[in-house]
Amino acid sequence: MEFPEDFLRREEVFAFWPWDQSHFSALKLPIAYSSGPLLYPPPVPFLNASQVARFEGAVACGDLDSYRSSEGGAWAGRGLGWAGRCTLPGNQVAREPAHTLGTDTGHRGAAAVETAGRPAMVARRFRFLQKLSLPGQGHRYEALERDEEEALIEEQLGEKAVDKEKAVTALPPKEACKCHNEDLARAFCVDLDKGLSEFSVTQRRQVHGWNEFIADNAEPVWKKYLDQFKNPLILLLLGSALVSVLTQEYEDAVSIALAVLIVVTVAFVQEYRSEKSLEELTKLVPPECNCIRDGKLQRMLARDLVPGDIVALSIGDRIPADIRLTEVTDLLVDESSFTGEAEPCSKTDAPLADSGDLSTLSNIVFMGTLVQCGKGQGVVIGTGERSQFGEVFRMMQAEETPKTPLQKSMDQLGKQLTLFSFGIIGLLVLLGWVQGKPLLSMFTIGVSLAVAAIPEGLPIVVTVTLVLGVLRMAKKRVMVKKLPIVETLGCCDVICSDKTGTLTANKMTVTQLVTSDGLQAQVSGVGYNGAGAVRLLPTKEVVKGFASVSVGRLVEAGCVANNAVVGKNSVMGQPTEGALLALAMKMDLSHVKDLYVRREEIPFSSEQKWMAVRCSLKNEDGDDVYFMKGALEEVVRCCSLYNHGGLSLPLTPQQEAFWRQEERRMGALGLRVLGLASGPELGRLTFLGLVGIIDPPRAGVKEAIRLLSAAGVSVKMVTGDALETAMAIGRNIGLCDERPKAMSGEEVEGAEQGELAACVEQVSVFYRAGPKHKVKIIKALQESGAVVAMTGDGVNDAVALKSADIGVAMGQTGTDVSKEAADMVLVDDDFSAIMDAVEEGKGIFHNIKNFVRFQLSTSIAALSLITLSTVCDLPSPLNAMQILWVNIIMDGPPAQSLGVEPVDRDALGQPPRRVQDTILSRVLVLRVLMSAATILSGTLFIFWKEIPEDKASTPRTTTMTFTCFVFFDLFNALSCRSQTKLIFELGFLRNRMFLYSVLGSILGQLAVIYVPPLQKVFQTEGLGALDLLLLTGLASSVFISSELLKLCERHCSRAAALPCQGAAGPARRPQP
Repeated sequence: MEFPEDFLRREEVFAFWPWDQSHFSALKLPIAYSSGPLLYPPPVPFLNASQVARFEGAVACGDLDSYRSSEGGAWAGRGLGWAGRCTLPGNQVAREPAHTLGTDTGHRGAAAVETAGRPAMVARRFRFLQKLSLPGQGHRYEALERDEEEALIEEQLGEKAVDKEKAVTALPPKEACKCHNEDLARAFCVDLDKGLSEFSVTQRRQVHGWNEFIADNAEPVWKKYLDQFKNPLILLLLGSALVSVLTQEYEDAVSIALAVLIVVTVAFVQEYRSEKSLEELTKLVPPECNCIRDGKLQRMLARDLVPGDIVALSIGDRIPADIRLTEVTDLLVDESSFTGEAEPCSKTDAPLADSGDLSTLSNIVFMGTLVQCGKGQGVVIGTGERSQFGEVFRMMQAEETPKTPLQKSMDQLGKQLTLFSFGIIGLLVLLGWVQGKPLLSMFTIGVSLAVAAIPEGLPIVVTVTLVLGVLRMAKKRVMVKKLPIVETLGCCDVICSDKTGTLTANKMTVTQLVTSDGLQAQVSGVGYNGAGAVRLLPTKEVVKGFASVSVGRLVEAGCVANNAVVGKNSVMGQPTEGALLALAMKMDLSHVKDLYVRREEIPFSSEQKWMAVRCSLKNEDGDDVYFMKGALEEVVRCCSLYNHGGLSLPLTPQQEAFWRQEERRMGALGLRVLGLASGPELGRLTFLGLVGIIDPPRAGVKEAIRLLSAAGVSVKMVTGDALETAMAIGRNIGLCDERPKAMSGEEVEGAEQGELAACVEQVSVFYRAGPKHKVKIIKALQESGAVVAMTGDGVNDAVALKSADIGVAMGQTGTDVSKEAADMVLVDDDFSAIMDAVEEGKGIFHNIKNFVRFQLSTSIAALSLITLSTVCDLPSPLNAMQILWVNIIMDGPPAQSLGVEPVDRDALGQPPRRVQDTILSRVLVLRVLMSAATILSGTLFIFWKEIPEDKASTPRTTTMTFTCFVFFDLFNALSCRSQTKLIFELGFLRNRMFLYSVLGSILGQLAVIYVPPLQKVFQTEGLGALDLLLLTGLASSVFISSELLKLCERHCSRAAALPCQGAAGPARRPQP
């Protein structure tokens, strides 16, 4: 017998009592045919031997062995009220417990059955509408019913467990900080001691995914290459090449296409190499973490974490996710990359009554921050994009990089040249129509001239100029990711800079000492090393060791009450303690810590605000000594004496008042002030003095800000630090004047965008600023018309780096996400390198303008010469080969060498250019027209002088005209090296490439005139010495007039500046 496939696999099976065929018809169950009857006592009259109700289990009660089918068994399966193994002829029944027969009771199970080699019939769920009474089987049914209920309960619990695990969600830090440990365990369904099970992790990962960030799909290489063709000028050149093909000027088409190919390839290769270099710079080993799962501490990849995992933290660990701490021992976390705070944050495991700013959540640690000291344990409350790091990542992904000013200028130039081309075509067609000439012929001439007018060498010059700028910046340890960014800094007028790690060294350093008896000392040197000295004031005497007992004892206390370890200019532990060890190294006292054996430590807490250690001298019998450091008020409270030149004297109110006055003075300078003491027992300590600690400004920052300000570039500090610290650093680096204006992050957030745009220019310092505040500040500055650069190194800077016109990241201290978001990277974290970048940017734009001036003036002169001869029915002054030679000079080495002119050292002192200024400014257009008019006039003079009376073209006529135009071209290139400086100020040898290219062009021109094979090709003849002198003198007029114009402009600008000599400073922007 063949069983249908759907008969062999069913999920729901029904049985009814009493048996009634109407039940089957009501259920519309299909009928299966069998060779034997359904076995059931008493017999079932309505089912014959050839049909069986479509069940997936045998409907049989009692001992199946006592029944046999007439034909060897229709089928056999899991019986109702049957237990044990049953055998029927032709059937094999698996050993399975029987199902109980309860009203509306769901049953679960499966019977594996083979019938005549057919697949097993399996039923997974049985439902009975009425309990069948089978004599003598009650006890068995009850036991089976209990088993089935337990199985059912287990199944239901399993389903509920899956749903429960999948319902666990990430908890925002501002909510998690208020939870007690019991609340956390309940919210994340986790045992805080044993951690999650693998089952829980698997279910949660289906909802939360991996603890990582999925960036936007990277563009394939071929698409990045094709994107280079989106430049309007490139598209215009491609259109010109197409027109050249249509007009059968294949040489022009090939040269234009080749130029375009070179440009896009060079630009692509440079950007691709920069991106790859950055990838190498940011490669890190996949982070790992210590996690408790199934009661065991395991080392695993951070990407495996899910919400609810229990993570153990120790010194040096990078925090793998957002974590709510549940156990803490002296835990200090460096959150400078996230909040901008230089000082490590002391952490606690106690719930907070109120959630303030993220930087104030003392029981939360954030992904990407670093454990500086101590250890802790906590619950993961956010992973991947649901962490605070992930929020920054999402914001960064949503930000679009703005177009650079150079790209905008090139787009505008492309449009202007397009209009110019159509203007030429229209003018010639109009003239042809007036003169009655064939319109098609005039249109063809117009198109050819328009194509010739488009400077196909311009993209090459721009690209080469930018590449050289990038290479020069690379030598200065500045990595540029995209070519146009170099020039953008030339029009940057606002730099918003993060404080920690950018303007400051991110190395806490002791800078001042005040001993308990009133001695003051100044400390030099930055970093966790012995570089620098301690000098007593006002004598500037250098002290070492215990030469000054008061200073020596103060430094000794800071060295002994210390848990940090200083390595090679780095610190493992709290940076403040690292600063005290560095101070001891400068005093040659770093060894004193090894003279003591530590007996006890009383750790620092936010409540007591001090830490102390109890020590005894090694190998000596004596009383134990306490060394304490902390807040002045709390340390003094534990003191009864103060040190005076090695003697312990009773502490007086006058002394306390003096120390508090010194604390206020040092605090006003932005220093973190610590008091130190020592003595035999707490409460009877001897006060030793104060130390002032700060994250000092980087070397060269103050001078860089001064030079940038003189160049019209405003520098603003945007930091997460408190107002006092930010203002102190601002004053130290010359950022704040006598009455600086500061603005908090809350004020920024509360201000309307329009209001903010009106006031941000006057603000020097933004404090307590988070990622959203930084972006809002940048957008407000951009709305006011500023070109904004943003420097930063932390996660909290990434979004602002991307939204700024120029994002500048730090190469050494910068996080991966900040480098990815930035447009350029300062490899050595040297802020002063930005000055070099600004200088490069200004110089590059000037070089591009020099080239445009040269090429357009030459092109206009050549086109005008040919146009006039065509309109006036004169023979062409130049033949086809001569025009090709002129075109090579216009777009070849002399022109290209203008783009590599060294940057003018005076460029930094010039104010930033306006974004609205196009390359073809009014002044430049006037200079182009003046040079073109001079070239055209001189060339027409020679042409008119040499042309015979019959107006026929001769070799001498074309040679004189041709050579005159080439000489004009070269003198014009000489005058275009600078828009403002005279040739004698620039120097002839400063741009050697230009010198070689001009000399090569002169030799080439002489070869064209005097070498016989070339004479035939170019249809020229030899010229006399007087002819050459005449042409040289005439062609120099374009150079002389240009130099005189520069002198005149310089005189006029000085005269205009005389009434303004008492002004407050240089103009912020040049006037159009």
